Amino acid sequence: MAHHTVRSGYESLVERLNRLPQGAPPSDALYAILKLLFSEQEAGLVAQLPIRAFTAHHAAQIWKMNEAEAQKVLDALASRAILLDIVAPDGATTYVLPPPMAGFFEFSMMRLRGDVDQKLLGELFYQYINVEDEFITALFMSKTHLGRAFVNEDVLLPEQMLTVLDYERASEVVRSASHRAVGVCYCRHKMEHVHRACDAPMEICMTFNTAAAALARHDYARAVDVAEGLDLLQEARDRGLVQFGENNQRGVNFICNCCGCCCEAMIAARRVGFTNAVQTTNFLPEVDETLCNGCGKCVTACPVEAMGLVSTNDPHHPKLRKARVSTDLCLGCGVCVKQCSRGALKLRQRAQRVITPVDSVHRTVLMAVERGMLPNLIFDNQALASHRVMAAILGGILRLPPVQQAMASEQMRSRYLVKLLEWGKGMQVSR
Repeated sequence: MAHHTVRSGYESLVERLNRLPQGAPPSDALYAILKLLFSEQEAGLVAQLPIRAFTAHHAAQIWKMNEAEAQKVLDALASRAILLDIVAPDGATTYVLPPPMAGFFEFSMMRLRGDVDQKLLGELFYQYINVEDEFITALFMSKTHLGRAFVNEDVLLPEQMLTVLDYERASEVVRSASHRAVGVCYCRHKMEHVHRACDAPMEICMTFNTAAAALARHDYARAVDVAEGLDLLQEARDRGLVQFGENNQRGVNFICNCCGCCCEAMIAARRVGFTNAVQTTNFLPEVDETLCNGCGKCVTACPVEAMGLVSTNDPHHPKLRKARVSTDLCLGCGVCVKQCSRGALKLRQRAQRVITPVDSVHRTVLMAVERGMLPNLIFDNQALASHRVMAAILGGILRLPPVQQAMASEQMRSRYLVKLLEWGKGMQVSR
């Protein structure tokens, strides 16, 4: 394998990425991507950074260099959207390394740029994400999803509008954000380089809040106001695109306007067999068989092949068909409802309401618990031997049956461990 010959800085970076609940399984394609985006030295430095947000002072301590030098490195990485620099109202700056998705993979294709071979990058992303299965399987394996669908607000009935909470409305995400920005759609840009892109709008995917401020600051996205943001949402709905956003109630950092042919989540749902690769809405379409004429418009519109046509079993009209919903595949986005010209489709509430994590921290912790990676979040600085040891111990204890967990806790006499076990159990119950 070619990646065995890559210098240790890239290997260290891959190990660092895989301490996150959303990892990046090693492959030749991944190492080629990282070599395009990072120098060998940068990869080695980034591999040492903590999972949580940090300052230049903190990075300087980790890297054992003076703060001015560390600041220069961090600013260079932020200028290429490898790191996000978050500027507080008082001018203090913290940095964070976003995950590959939705993160620096996507940011690298959110604008046209000449410092990176984007054609080669697009081809490598296609190989790593759309041809190889390991990354996409790992990305969507959690019960707690990275992204969630937003319902098409145009097709909600007046009484349904009263039941949709603010955080479930894409329009409210736009209105309430501190910053808004629009960039090139990563998925369609990538597909363009392998000659598979559709004709859906390219500059239509949005970021919000501190992520939007950072990307706009470095010209990876264009700042927009509320009115333009709402216009973009409407354009997407009119084009039959599905709106996916970050799967949390507060501080949503992105909404993508996705097509079934380019979006990686929907391709994965069809190709790998995932049901609900993103979190669904609280709705399902319902077919009025007295109005449905089997035209198939809803089947064509559905991006995840959840709509189909079946025989009406009418002996007088043997060729007559009607629409049927596969509820285990349906996102509840309502795109099909808008395409039905006969009013034969309407949305109804799902029997069980979908639970959305409160914020990105809550979601990340849930994903970490599900994947057995909670120790990596708690003992963040694994450059320290003490953190590596404690992460290994906690990981081993959390994998024990409850009785053995209690015995380990008693033997270690650790109030901290008791609280962690209670907290972890609570997280598992809350799922």
